[in-house]
Amino acid sequence: MSLPAPSTGPELDDSLSEPRDATVAALARTDGDILVLGAGGKMGPTIARMAARALARLSASRRVIAVSRFSSPAAEHALRDAGVATIRCDLLDREAVARLPDAPSVIYMAGQKFGTRDAPATTWMLNVVAPAICAGRFSGSRIVAFSTGNVYPLVPASGGGATETTATAPVGEYAMSCLGRERMFEYASAANGTRVAIARLNYAIDLRYGVLTDLATSIVAGRAIPLAMGYVNVIWQRDANRVAFELLPLTACPPLVVNVTGPATLPVRDLACALGQRLGREPVFTGTEASDALLSNSGLMQSLVGAPEMEIDTLLDWVAAWVRAGKPLLGKPTHFETRDGAF
Repeated sequence: MSLPAPSTGPELDDSLSEPRDATVAALARTDGDILVLGAGGKMGPTIARMAARALARLSASRRVIAVSRFSSPAAEHALRDAGVATIRCDLLDREAVARLPDAPSVIYMAGQKFGTRDAPATTWMLNVVAPAICAGRFSGSRIVAFSTGNVYPLVPASGGGATETTATAPVGEYAMSCLGRERMFEYASAANGTRVAIARLNYAIDLRYGVLTDLATSIVAGRAIPLAMGYVNVIWQRDANRVAFELLPLTACPPLVVNVTGPATLPVRDLACALGQRLGREPVFTGTEASDALLSNSGLMQSLVGAPEMEIDTLLDWVAAWVRAGKPLLGKPTHFETRDGAF
C-alpha cells in the first residue's frame, strides 16, 4: 500500500508519533504518569509525543514528562506545545534525579555512542553510571530500557540474526558500555524486584537520519559506500516507538529482553541500488561483503507485539523523496558500516 510521504518536519513528527490502537490499549493496562528519561535525543521527542497522544485518548489526568538536559530549547518548547511536560535534569546528578517526580512507567533512552573513541570514560559514565542511578531511583516503576543490538557478536548473514538467547559478545567500548547499562537494570531487578524490559534496537529509521538516509546522501554526493558490513536490519521509528509502550505491560523480573528491529536481513548493496534508482544516481561501492554482520532476529518481538507495520519499499520511497528535495537532516550518521566497534 502506498502511503503519502511526509513533506515537512512537523508532518514527519506527526507520522512518527501516531499511536496505533494496540499502543493505546497497552497504556490502558498501565496507570499513572509516564516518564521519558533522555527525551532530548533522536527518538525521544517523538516517543514522548506518541505517549501524550495515546494518553489523550484514555485520561486527561495522566501526564507524560520528558526529562533531558535539553540542549535545544526549541525541542523543549515543541514538546510543551504537544502537551508534554518537561524537566531539565542531568541524569548523572544523583540529587537532581532524586527530585524527579515518581512515575509508575519509565522509558529509559539516555546514552552516548559517538565520541566514545575520543572520550571513553564519558561514554561509560553516561551508559553505565546514569542507568544505575536511575534504576535505583525508579526501582518501584515499570521500566522499558533501550539498549542496542551492538551487544551481540557479528553473526552469519545467512542465519537470520542473533536471537535473545545468543551469548552477548560486545565489540568495542561503546558496545561494552551498553552491555553494562543492561547489567545495571538487571541488578536493580534482582535487588529490588523492578519490572524491566530491555529493548535491543537496531537500526531506527527517520527520514532525517538512519541507514537509508546515510546511503541516500552518499549516493547524491557520489561517495563510495563500504560493503564490508554488507547486511542490516532496520525499523521505522514509529514502529520502534510503539513497541516501547506495548512492552510496558510485559515488563518482568528478571528482565524481559527483546530485539526491536525489522524482520528482514537487508543487503546494503540492494538497498543502495534501490535508492539509486529512485534518485536517478548510480551508487558507487567499495570493498566486498563479509559473510557476517551485526544482525538481530525480531521473532520474539513479533510474537509479543506484532510485526513492524511500515514496509521497506515505502521507506525507500520516502527517504529518496526527502533527500532528493533537500529536506533538513540531523547530520548524525549511524556509522552502520563500522565493524571494529570504534565510534
